[in-house]
Amino acid sequence: MSHTAEWKLRLQFFEDDDGTTRAQVVLDTGDTALTGRGTAHCHPADTNVPEIGDELAAGRAMDNLARQLLDAAERDIEGMGATRPAARRGARQVEGWPG
Repeated sequence: MSHTAEWKLRLQFFEDDDGTTRAQVVLDTGDTALTGRGTAHCHPADTNVPEIGDELAAGRAMDNLARQLLDAAERDIEGMGATRPAARRGARQVEGWPG
């Protein structure tokens, strides 16, 4: 069975005067939307380089989104009747469905 889908991502940055960069990434699947958030703080003794704050905040927002997406997939898999072995509960797999 073949399947094609297109999901859209929107990434926004907000920088405060205190050197805090916040990022928000929204994944729109067409059926649902997930929002990941991340922040980065510039230490007062460091040179403020906005690009670094953007990279850190974006990476953290995408990591947050990825965890939400994996959690949703695990719930959907379990909703199909599959369960994870007790030894694997709470641990993430790198690839594939839980066995």
